[in-house]
Formats: sequence, C-alpha cells, structure tokens
Amino acid sequence: MRSILYIMTALTVIGLAFWAYHENYKTQEAIEKTAKLQREIGAARIRLSVLRAEWAYLNRPDRLRDLAELNFDRLGLLPLRPRHFGNVDQVAFPMTDFDDFEPITNSVVTSSQGADQEQEP
Repeated sequence: MRSILYIMTALTVIGLAFWAYHENYKTQEAIEKTAKLQREIGAARIRLSVLRAEWAYLNRPDRLRDLAELNFDRLGLLPLRPRHFGNVDQVAFPMTDFDDFEPITNSVVTSSQGADQEQEP
C-alpha cells in the first residue's frame, strides 16, 4: 500500500513539475510579447509626436497665409468673418414626414451677430 502511495506522490510531483515548467514558458512568452508591444507603443508615440510637430509646423498661420495669397487666383480663399455664417433657420432642410416628431419649441440661435453686446439672462 505504501509503494502505491509513493508512486502516486512521485507521479503527482512529476505532473506538477511538468505543469510548472509549461506555465513558466507560457509566462516568459507573455512577458516577451508585452515587452515587444511596449516597444511598439513607444515607437508609435515617438512617430506621433513627430507627426504632431510636423503638423504644427505646416499649419503655421504665416505659412498658410502666404500659401493662400500665392494660390489666390486658383482657390479664391478669403479670411472667415462672422458675416459668413448664417442662422439655423436659413438652412434648407430636406422635406420629410414630420408627423412622427414633436415641434421644436426651444430653438437656439447659433449666429455670432451681436456677440459683442451683453445679453440679459
């Protein structure tokens, strides 16, 4: 009876050792994958910071102004002014069946006209 107990204990220890060995390799593989992903994330962040710097450099207002002046004949770009924007009630919405919707009772004005003046709450 003791010999069966010793054999079972030995087989259990061997099985646990194999399992631990297998788990150790899986853990090492996961650590390597994590380190690789961290390196890729770091490289992507560096690329992103370079791209943001390039974007900021290319979008300098003086450069864009010079480009707009240089290409004015082809593009016809003009500086934006508040008068270029309209009210929501000036937008032509497509005709649909509005029977399913309730009427809008609290509209919001989105124009910048009169923005310099104080408004009462």
